[in-house]
Amino acid sequence: MTTPQTASPNLARSKRFATIALVIAVLIWLALMIAAKLLPDYVWLIHILMLSAEAGVVGGLADWYAITVLFRNPFGRLPIPKFLRDHTAIIPRNKARIAQSMGRFVQENFLSPQVVEKSLANSDLSLAAGQWLATHDNSRQVTQVLQQTLPKVFDFVGQKQIGRFIQSNSVQWVKNTKVNALASEMLHAVLDNDFHQDVLQRGLDVVHVWMLNHPEDTREMMRKLFKELGVSKFAKGASFIGIDVKQRSIDSMVERLEAMLADPDHPWRLKIEDSARRYMQDLSNPQSQASLSLNRAKDALLDSPQVLNFISGAVVILFDAVKHDLQQENSGIAENLRLAIMQVGRNIAENAQVRDLLNARIATMAVTLSDQYSEKVIRFISERIHEWDSQEMIDKIENEVGGDLHMIRVNGVVVGAFIGLALGLIRAIVEYAI
Repeated sequence: MTTPQTASPNLARSKRFATIALVIAVLIWLALMIAAKLLPDYVWLIHILMLSAEAGVVGGLADWYAITVLFRNPFGRLPIPKFLRDHTAIIPRNKARIAQSMGRFVQENFLSPQVVEKSLANSDLSLAAGQWLATHDNSRQVTQVLQQTLPKVFDFVGQKQIGRFIQSNSVQWVKNTKVNALASEMLHAVLDNDFHQDVLQRGLDVVHVWMLNHPEDTREMMRKLFKELGVSKFAKGASFIGIDVKQRSIDSMVERLEAMLADPDHPWRLKIEDSARRYMQDLSNPQSQASLSLNRAKDALLDSPQVLNFISGAVVILFDAVKHDLQQENSGIAENLRLAIMQVGRNIAENAQVRDLLNARIATMAVTLSDQYSEKVIRFISERIHEWDSQEMIDKIENEVGGDLHMIRVNGVVVGAFIGLALGLIRAIVEYAI
Protein backbone atom coordinates (compact mmCIF):
# COMPACT_ATOMS: atom_id res chain seq x y z
CA MET A 1 0.00 0.00 0.00
CA THR A 2 1.33 3.42 -0.99
CA THR A 3 2.01 5.82 1.88
CA PRO A 4 0.28 9.17 1.27
CA GLN A 5 2.65 12.03 0.60
CA THR A 6 2.96 14.78 3.18
CA ALA A 7 1.37 18.01 1.94
CA SER A 8 3.87 20.65 0.88
CA PRO A 9 4.13 23.80 3.05
CA ASN A 10 2.62 25.89 0.25
CA LEU A 11 -0.39 23.56 -0.06
CA ALA A 12 -0.96 23.42 3.70
CA ARG A 13 -0.74 27.21 3.99
CA SER A 14 -3.20 27.77 1.13
CA LYS A 15 -5.69 25.26 2.57
CA ARG A 16 -5.49 26.91 5.99
CA PHE A 17 -5.91 30.40 4.53
CA ALA A 18 -8.92 29.31 2.41
CA THR A 19 -10.59 27.59 5.40
CA ILE A 20 -10.10 30.65 7.61
CA ALA A 21 -11.63 32.90 4.90
CA LEU A 22 -14.67 30.61 4.62
CA VAL A 23 -15.11 30.39 8.42
CA ILE A 24 -14.91 34.20 8.72
CA ALA A 25 -17.60 34.59 6.02
CA VAL A 26 -19.87 32.11 7.85
CA LEU A 27 -19.34 33.87 11.20
CA ILE A 28 -20.08 37.27 9.66
CA TRP A 29 -23.25 35.86 8.09
CA LEU A 30 -24.41 34.44 11.44
CA ALA A 31 -23.54 37.68 13.27
CA LEU A 32 -25.52 39.73 10.74
CA MET A 33 -28.58 37.52 11.17
CA ILE A 34 -28.44 38.14 14.91
CA ALA A 35 -27.85 41.88 14.38
CA ALA A 36 -30.94 42.06 12.14
CA LYS A 37 -33.05 40.91 15.12
CA LEU A 38 -31.38 43.25 17.58
CA LEU A 39 -31.22 46.37 15.37
CA PRO A 40 -34.51 46.56 13.46
CA ASP A 41 -33.90 50.24 12.57
CA TYR A 42 -30.86 49.27 10.50
CA VAL A 43 -32.25 46.11 8.99
CA TRP A 44 -32.02 47.50 5.42
CA LEU A 45 -28.24 47.97 5.79
CA ILE A 46 -27.80 44.66 7.56
CA HIS A 47 -29.65 42.85 4.75
CA ILE A 48 -27.22 44.33 2.21
CA LEU A 49 -24.23 43.15 4.26
CA MET A 50 -25.90 39.81 4.90
CA LEU A 51 -26.36 39.26 1.17
CA SER A 52 -22.64 39.99 0.74
CA ALA A 53 -21.71 37.45 3.45
CA GLU A 54 -24.07 34.83 2.02
CA ALA A 55 -22.57 35.25 -1.46
CA GLY A 56 -19.09 34.91 0.04
CA VAL A 57 -20.07 31.66 1.81
CA VAL A 58 -21.65 30.27 -1.37
CA GLY A 59 -18.64 31.27 -3.48
CA GLY A 60 -16.19 29.67 -1.02
CA LEU A 61 -18.21 26.45 -0.74
CA ALA A 62 -18.72 26.21 -4.51
CA ASP A 63 -14.99 26.61 -5.18
CA TRP A 64 -14.18 24.12 -2.43
CA TYR A 65 -16.47 21.60 -4.10
CA ALA A 66 -15.06 22.29 -7.58
CA ILE A 67 -11.47 21.81 -6.41
CA THR A 68 -12.20 18.77 -4.25
CA VAL A 69 -13.99 16.80 -6.99
CA LEU A 70 -10.87 17.11 -9.15
CA PHE A 71 -9.01 14.82 -6.76
CA ARG A 72 -11.55 12.81 -4.78
CA ASN A 73 -15.22 12.12 -4.04
CA PRO A 74 -16.32 14.55 -1.27
CA PHE A 75 -19.59 12.64 -0.62
CA GLY A 76 -17.93 9.45 0.55
CA ARG A 77 -20.57 6.70 0.70
CA LEU A 78 -23.56 9.02 0.80
CA PRO A 79 -26.35 7.96 -1.60
CA ILE A 80 -26.16 10.72 -4.20
CA PRO A 81 -27.45 10.76 -7.79
CA LYS A 82 -25.28 8.92 -10.31
CA PHE A 83 -24.73 12.01 -12.50
CA LEU A 84 -23.11 13.73 -9.49
CA ARG A 85 -21.02 10.72 -8.47
CA ASP A 86 -19.78 10.21 -12.06
CA HIS A 87 -18.29 13.71 -12.01
CA THR A 88 -16.25 13.37 -8.83
CA ALA A 89 -12.61 12.19 -8.47
CA ILE A 90 -12.14 13.46 -12.02
CA ILE A 91 -8.34 12.98 -12.20
CA PRO A 92 -8.13 9.38 -10.87
CA ARG A 93 -11.21 8.35 -12.89
CA ASN A 94 -9.67 9.67 -16.10
CA LYS A 95 -6.08 8.61 -15.47
CA ALA A 96 -5.90 6.57 -18.68
CA ARG A 97 -7.33 9.40 -20.77
CA ILE A 98 -4.99 11.91 -19.10
CA ALA A 99 -2.01 9.65 -19.88
CA GLN A 100 -3.06 9.37 -23.52
CA SER A 101 -3.71 13.12 -23.77
CA MET A 102 -0.34 13.99 -22.24
CA GLY A 103 1.40 11.63 -24.63
CA ARG A 104 -0.44 13.14 -27.59
CA PHE A 105 0.37 16.66 -26.36
CA VAL A 106 4.10 15.86 -26.17
CA GLN A 107 4.01 14.25 -29.59
CA GLU A 108 2.15 17.07 -31.32
CA ASN A 109 4.03 19.93 -29.69
CA PHE A 110 7.54 18.56 -29.23
CA LEU A 111 8.27 15.36 -31.14
CA SER A 112 6.40 15.60 -34.43
CA PRO A 113 8.70 15.76 -37.49
CA GLN A 114 7.17 19.09 -38.53
CA VAL A 115 7.86 20.71 -35.14
CA VAL A 116 11.41 19.31 -34.97
CA GLU A 117 12.19 20.44 -38.51
CA LYS A 118 10.78 23.93 -37.88
CA SER A 119 12.70 24.31 -34.62
CA LEU A 120 16.01 23.24 -36.15
CA ALA A 121 15.49 25.38 -39.25
CA ASN A 122 15.64 28.52 -37.10
CA SER A 123 18.77 27.55 -35.18
CA ASP A 124 22.44 27.11 -36.04
CA LEU A 125 23.35 24.23 -33.74
CA SER A 126 26.75 23.62 -35.30
CA LEU A 127 27.75 27.27 -34.82
CA ALA A 128 26.71 27.16 -31.16
CA ALA A 129 28.55 23.85 -30.68
CA GLY A 130 31.66 25.15 -32.45
CA GLN A 131 31.77 28.35 -30.42
CA TRP A 132 31.21 26.39 -27.23
CA LEU A 133 34.02 23.92 -28.00
CA ALA A 134 36.39 26.73 -29.07
CA THR A 135 36.25 28.23 -25.56
CA HIS A 136 39.18 27.29 -23.34
CA ASP A 137 37.12 26.42 -20.26
CA ASN A 138 34.59 24.35 -22.22
CA SER A 139 37.23 22.37 -24.10
CA ARG A 140 38.99 21.70 -20.79
CA GLN A 141 35.69 20.54 -19.29
CA VAL A 142 35.11 18.09 -22.16
CA THR A 143 38.70 16.87 -21.88
CA GLN A 144 38.34 16.30 -18.14
CA VAL A 145 35.22 14.21 -18.71
CA LEU A 146 37.08 12.11 -21.30
CA GLN A 147 40.14 11.92 -19.06
CA GLN A 148 38.02 10.50 -16.25
CA THR A 149 35.91 8.22 -18.45
CA LEU A 150 38.41 6.60 -20.82
CA PRO A 151 40.50 4.84 -18.12
CA LYS A 152 37.29 3.30 -16.76
CA VAL A 153 36.35 2.18 -20.28
CA PHE A 154 39.82 0.66 -20.71
CA ASP A 155 39.48 -1.16 -17.39
CA PHE A 156 36.09 -2.51 -18.46
CA VAL A 157 37.33 -3.65 -21.87
CA GLY A 158 40.50 -5.01 -20.26
CA GLN A 159 38.62 -7.56 -18.16
CA LYS A 160 39.46 -11.03 -19.48
CA GLN A 161 35.92 -12.18 -20.21
CA ILE A 162 34.88 -8.87 -21.77
CA GLY A 163 38.14 -8.72 -23.71
CA ARG A 164 37.68 -12.21 -25.12
CA PHE A 165 34.06 -11.45 -25.97
CA ILE A 166 34.97 -8.25 -27.82
CA GLN A 167 37.89 -9.91 -29.57
CA SER A 168 35.91 -12.93 -30.75
CA ASN A 169 32.98 -10.84 -31.93
CA SER A 170 35.14 -8.20 -33.61
CA VAL A 171 37.18 -10.89 -35.39
CA GLN A 172 33.99 -12.60 -36.51
CA TRP A 173 32.60 -9.27 -37.70
CA VAL A 174 35.74 -8.57 -39.74
CA LYS A 175 35.60 -12.10 -41.18
CA ASN A 176 32.02 -11.54 -42.30
CA THR A 177 32.90 -8.18 -43.82
CA LYS A 178 33.84 -8.09 -47.48
CA VAL A 179 36.82 -5.79 -47.40
CA ASN A 180 36.83 -5.49 -51.18
CA ALA A 181 33.63 -3.41 -51.07
CA LEU A 182 35.01 -1.26 -48.25
CA ALA A 183 38.30 -0.73 -50.07
CA SER A 184 36.46 0.09 -53.31
CA GLU A 185 34.32 2.72 -51.55
CA MET A 186 37.39 4.25 -49.92
CA LEU A 187 39.22 4.47 -53.24
CA HIS A 188 36.11 5.91 -54.83
CA ALA A 189 35.93 8.66 -52.18
CA VAL A 190 39.66 9.40 -52.46
CA LEU A 191 39.69 9.60 -56.25
CA ASP A 192 36.45 11.55 -56.67
CA ASN A 193 37.55 14.19 -54.17
CA ASP A 194 41.10 14.43 -55.58
CA PHE A 195 42.58 13.44 -52.24
CA HIS A 196 45.00 11.20 -54.13
CA GLN A 197 46.62 14.24 -55.73
CA ASP A 198 47.75 15.55 -52.36
CA VAL A 199 48.89 12.12 -51.22
CA LEU A 200 50.76 11.48 -54.48
CA GLN A 201 52.33 14.93 -54.44
CA ARG A 202 53.50 14.45 -50.88
CA GLY A 203 54.79 10.95 -51.62
CA LEU A 204 56.74 12.05 -54.70
CA ASP A 205 58.21 14.96 -52.78
CA VAL A 206 59.35 12.67 -49.93
CA VAL A 207 61.00 10.24 -52.40
CA HIS A 208 62.64 13.12 -54.30
CA VAL A 209 64.10 14.69 -51.14
CA TRP A 210 65.27 11.32 -49.83
CA MET A 211 67.09 10.46 -53.06
CA LEU A 212 68.87 13.82 -53.10
CA ASN A 213 69.88 13.61 -49.42
CA HIS A 214 70.91 9.94 -49.43
CA PRO A 215 72.93 9.34 -52.62
CA GLU A 216 74.83 6.31 -51.27
CA ASP A 217 71.66 4.57 -50.12
CA THR A 218 70.07 5.37 -53.47
CA ARG A 219 73.00 3.81 -55.34
CA GLU A 220 72.80 0.73 -53.13
CA MET A 221 69.10 0.36 -53.88
CA MET A 222 69.80 0.76 -57.57
CA ARG A 223 72.53 -1.90 -57.36
CA LYS A 224 70.11 -4.35 -55.78
CA LEU A 225 67.50 -3.52 -58.38
CA PHE A 226 69.97 -4.18 -61.22
CA LYS A 227 70.91 -7.46 -59.58
CA GLU A 228 67.27 -8.53 -59.33
CA LEU A 229 66.71 -7.59 -62.95
CA GLY A 230 69.84 -9.48 -64.02
CA VAL A 231 71.56 -6.48 -65.62
CA SER A 232 74.24 -5.87 -63.00
CA LYS A 233 76.95 -7.37 -65.28
CA PHE A 234 75.85 -5.12 -68.12
CA ALA A 235 76.06 -2.07 -65.81
CA LYS A 236 79.49 -3.16 -64.59
CA GLY A 237 80.69 -3.62 -68.16
CA ALA A 238 79.42 -0.21 -69.19
CA SER A 239 81.39 1.34 -66.34
CA PHE A 240 84.66 0.16 -67.97
CA ILE A 241 84.00 2.42 -70.93
CA GLY A 242 83.10 5.37 -68.71
CA ILE A 243 79.32 4.98 -68.61
CA ASP A 244 77.87 5.02 -65.08
CA VAL A 245 74.56 3.29 -65.75
CA LYS A 246 73.51 3.39 -62.11
CA GLN A 247 74.03 7.14 -61.79
CA ARG A 248 72.37 7.80 -65.11
CA SER A 249 69.38 5.73 -64.00
CA ILE A 250 69.26 7.66 -60.75
CA ASP A 251 69.49 11.00 -62.54
CA SER A 252 66.78 9.93 -64.94
CA MET A 253 64.53 8.90 -62.05
CA VAL A 254 65.12 12.21 -60.27
CA GLU A 255 64.23 14.08 -63.47
CA ARG A 256 61.04 12.06 -63.81
CA LEU A 257 60.15 12.77 -60.19
CA GLU A 258 60.73 16.51 -60.69
CA ALA A 259 58.66 16.46 -63.87
CA MET A 260 55.82 14.64 -62.08
CA LEU A 261 56.02 17.09 -59.17
CA ALA A 262 55.82 20.06 -61.53
CA ASP A 263 53.02 18.73 -63.76
CA PRO A 264 49.76 17.41 -62.22
CA ASP A 265 48.81 16.08 -65.67
CA HIS A 266 52.08 14.21 -66.20
CA PRO A 267 51.45 10.96 -68.15
CA TRP A 268 52.90 8.82 -65.35
CA ARG A 269 50.63 10.46 -62.80
CA LEU A 270 47.66 9.88 -65.08
CA LYS A 271 48.70 6.24 -65.44
CA ILE A 272 48.84 5.87 -61.66
CA GLU A 273 45.36 7.36 -61.34
CA ASP A 274 44.06 5.16 -64.15
CA SER A 275 45.50 2.06 -62.47
CA ALA A 276 43.86 3.06 -59.19
CA ARG A 277 40.49 3.49 -60.91
CA ARG A 278 40.79 0.10 -62.61
CA TYR A 279 41.68 -1.46 -59.27
CA MET A 280 38.68 0.26 -57.72
CA GLN A 281 36.42 -1.19 -60.40
CA ASP A 282 37.89 -4.65 -59.86
CA LEU A 283 37.28 -4.43 -56.13
CA SER A 284 33.65 -3.44 -56.68
CA ASN A 285 33.15 -6.87 -58.29
CA PRO A 286 33.18 -9.50 -55.50
CA GLN A 287 34.10 -12.24 -57.98
CA SER A 288 37.12 -10.45 -59.47
CA GLN A 289 40.61 -11.76 -58.88
CA ALA A 290 41.58 -8.64 -56.93
CA SER A 291 38.56 -9.00 -54.58
CA LEU A 292 39.13 -12.70 -54.01
CA SER A 293 42.83 -12.17 -53.32
CA LEU A 294 42.16 -9.34 -50.87
CA ASN A 295 39.53 -11.32 -48.96
CA ARG A 296 41.76 -14.41 -48.88
CA ALA A 297 44.60 -12.33 -47.46
CA LYS A 298 42.25 -10.90 -44.83
CA ASP A 299 41.00 -14.37 -43.83
CA ALA A 300 44.56 -15.73 -43.69
CA LEU A 301 45.60 -12.96 -41.32
CA LEU A 302 42.58 -13.49 -39.05
CA ASP A 303 43.16 -17.26 -38.98
CA SER A 304 46.73 -16.79 -37.82
CA PRO A 305 47.10 -17.12 -34.01
CA GLN A 306 50.35 -15.17 -34.20
CA VAL A 307 48.65 -12.22 -35.85
CA LEU A 308 45.75 -12.26 -33.38
CA ASN A 309 48.12 -12.50 -30.42
CA PHE A 310 50.17 -9.64 -31.82
CA ILE A 311 47.08 -7.48 -32.29
CA SER A 312 45.79 -8.30 -28.80
CA GLY A 313 49.15 -7.57 -27.24
CA ALA A 314 49.51 -4.33 -29.16
CA VAL A 315 46.04 -3.22 -28.10
CA VAL A 316 46.76 -4.01 -24.43
CA ILE A 317 50.06 -2.12 -24.54
CA LEU A 318 48.42 0.83 -26.27
CA PHE A 319 45.51 0.91 -23.80
CA ASP A 320 47.87 0.73 -20.82
CA ALA A 321 50.06 3.52 -22.17
CA VAL A 322 47.09 5.80 -22.90
CA LYS A 323 45.48 5.00 -19.54
CA HIS A 324 48.70 5.71 -17.63
CA ASP A 325 49.16 9.04 -19.43
CA LEU A 326 45.54 10.13 -18.89
CA GLN A 327 45.83 9.45 -15.17
CA GLN A 328 48.73 11.89 -14.87
CA GLU A 329 47.99 15.42 -13.71
CA ASN A 330 49.88 16.92 -16.66
CA SER A 331 48.69 14.45 -19.28
CA GLY A 332 50.16 15.10 -22.72
CA ILE A 333 47.37 13.20 -24.44
CA ALA A 334 44.73 15.20 -22.55
CA GLU A 335 46.37 18.50 -23.47
CA ASN A 336 46.66 17.51 -27.13
CA LEU A 337 43.06 16.37 -27.05
CA ARG A 338 41.97 19.70 -25.57
CA LEU A 339 43.83 21.64 -28.26
CA ALA A 340 42.31 19.42 -30.94
CA ILE A 341 38.81 20.00 -29.55
CA MET A 342 39.37 23.76 -29.53
CA GLN A 343 40.68 23.66 -33.10
CA VAL A 344 37.72 21.60 -34.27
CA GLY A 345 35.39 24.10 -32.60
CA ARG A 346 37.11 27.05 -34.31
CA ASN A 347 37.06 25.32 -37.69
CA ILE A 348 33.35 24.57 -37.37
CA ALA A 349 32.54 28.12 -36.26
CA GLU A 350 34.55 29.69 -39.09
CA ASN A 351 33.49 27.41 -41.94
CA ALA A 352 29.97 28.27 -43.09
CA GLN A 353 29.84 25.42 -45.62
CA VAL A 354 30.73 22.83 -43.01
CA ARG A 355 28.12 24.30 -40.63
CA ASP A 356 25.43 24.18 -43.31
CA LEU A 357 26.29 20.55 -44.01
CA LEU A 358 26.30 19.63 -40.31
CA ASN A 359 23.03 21.47 -39.66
CA ALA A 360 21.40 19.73 -42.60
CA ARG A 361 22.61 16.32 -41.39
CA ILE A 362 21.54 17.03 -37.80
CA ALA A 363 18.10 18.18 -38.97
CA THR A 364 17.67 15.14 -41.20
CA MET A 365 18.72 12.77 -38.43
CA ALA A 366 16.50 14.50 -35.83
CA VAL A 367 13.47 14.44 -38.13
CA THR A 368 14.09 10.77 -38.94
CA LEU A 369 14.44 9.85 -35.26
CA SER A 370 11.32 11.81 -34.30
CA ASP A 371 9.37 10.12 -37.08
CA GLN A 372 10.57 6.63 -36.13
CA TYR A 373 10.59 6.83 -32.34
CA SER A 374 8.02 9.46 -31.32
CA GLU A 375 5.27 6.83 -31.08
CA LYS A 376 7.47 4.69 -28.81
CA VAL A 377 8.30 7.68 -26.62
CA ILE A 378 4.63 8.63 -26.34
CA ARG A 379 3.66 5.05 -25.57
CA PHE A 380 6.34 4.94 -22.87
CA ILE A 381 5.07 8.18 -21.28
CA SER A 382 1.46 6.98 -21.38
CA GLU A 383 2.33 3.59 -19.89
CA ARG A 384 4.34 5.15 -17.07
CA ILE A 385 1.50 7.54 -16.17
CA HIS A 386 -1.02 4.70 -16.38
CA GLU A 387 1.10 2.62 -13.98
CA TRP A 388 1.20 5.36 -11.34
CA ASP A 389 -0.73 4.66 -8.17
CA SER A 390 -3.87 6.84 -8.23
CA GLN A 391 -3.38 8.20 -4.72
CA GLU A 392 0.30 8.88 -5.36
CA MET A 393 -0.56 10.69 -8.59
CA ILE A 394 -3.21 12.79 -6.81
CA ASP A 395 -0.76 13.69 -4.05
CA LYS A 396 1.90 14.70 -6.58
CA ILE A 397 -0.46 16.88 -8.61
CA GLU A 398 -2.06 18.42 -5.54
CA ASN A 399 1.33 19.22 -4.03
CA GLU A 400 2.42 20.94 -7.25
CA VAL A 401 -0.70 22.96 -8.12
CA GLY A 402 -2.97 22.53 -5.10
CA GLY A 403 -1.64 25.68 -3.42
CA ASP A 404 -2.83 27.85 -6.29
CA LEU A 405 -6.10 25.92 -6.59
CA HIS A 406 -6.98 26.44 -2.93
CA MET A 407 -6.25 30.15 -3.25
CA ILE A 408 -9.17 30.13 -5.71
CA ARG A 409 -11.36 29.32 -2.70
CA VAL A 410 -10.20 32.56 -1.07
CA ASN A 411 -10.98 34.37 -4.29
CA GLY A 412 -14.41 32.73 -4.30
CA VAL A 413 -15.17 34.09 -0.83
CA VAL A 414 -13.90 37.59 -1.60
CA VAL A 415 -15.35 37.90 -5.11
CA GLY A 416 -18.64 36.34 -3.96
CA ALA A 417 -18.85 38.87 -1.11
CA PHE A 418 -18.35 41.81 -3.47
CA ILE A 419 -20.88 40.44 -5.94
CA GLY A 420 -23.38 39.95 -3.10
CA LEU A 421 -22.71 43.47 -1.87
CA ALA A 422 -23.31 44.85 -5.35
CA LEU A 423 -26.55 42.89 -5.70
CA GLY A 424 -27.69 44.06 -2.27
CA LEU A 425 -27.05 47.69 -3.19
CA ILE A 426 -28.95 47.26 -6.45
CA ARG A 427 -31.90 45.71 -4.60
CA ALA A 428 -31.89 48.53 -1.99
CA ILE A 429 -31.81 51.18 -4.72
CA VAL A 430 -34.70 49.53 -6.58
CA GLU A 431 -36.78 49.19 -3.40
CA TYR A 432 -36.05 52.80 -2.39
CA ALA A 433 -36.91 54.12 -5.85
CA ILE A 434 -40.21 52.24 -5.94
